[in-house]
Amino acid sequence: MTIFTLDEVRKTFTTGEIEEEILKGINLSLKEGEVTALVGASGSGKSTLLTIAAGLQPPSNGHVVFDGKNMTSMSSEQVRKIRASKFGFVFQFAHLVPFLTVEEQLMLMLEVSESKLKKYEQKREVNKILKLVEMDHRKKAYPSSLSGGEKQRVAIARAMIHKPNILFADEPTASLDSKRSQDIMSLIQDLTKSLNITVLMVTHDEELLSYVDHVIKMSDGMVLQSGN
Repeated sequence: MTIFTLDEVRKTFTTGEIEEEILKGINLSLKEGEVTALVGASGSGKSTLLTIAAGLQPPSNGHVVFDGKNMTSMSSEQVRKIRASKFGFVFQFAHLVPFLTVEEQLMLMLEVSESKLKKYEQKREVNKILKLVEMDHRKKAYPSSLSGGEKQRVAIARAMIHKPNILFADEPTASLDSKRSQDIMSLIQDLTKSLNITVLMVTHDEELLSYVDHVIKMSDGMVLQSGN
């Protein structure tokens, strides 16, 4: 089932008297429970497309439709609530809060997403997902004591603890070596299937494409190719 659609999305940035069209009429759809990768050279528009899809900035023209609702016609507060409760985010760096333990990072995410779970239920969910990412033995640890791969595992758990419909990932393995990159991608693949989460991911690493269901190749603000 299609859960997310971009319809003729365009984005133009203006600097002084110069206008530059970064996205030039993008159309794409994401199906529930599938992983889609955006690939292309630097400057092709991948990250801009991801941020617009995630509601972090509006398109200049076109429509962003999530679960049958047109996000481009919503207020900024309505979009914020969707981001907090329905979307998850993983970036190149984990961006963990330095003074919170692993467990506390995830509890904070449940609070931000306005979880309806009671405290004991929240802790149970935290323990469950930390086991899935093999970090339950470090739940009392602070970020300063974690390796790069461990930090990214915690970031993934944090992004998925509230069971979002869509995970947006911008170069989630770029700061890791090849082995850890493959471990993280395998983890994302496994979690998205078990939790039925849809993923839109920007990556430059072609070795990771074997872990995704669909690949969308971009160039100069346009989709050149879309396929398995």
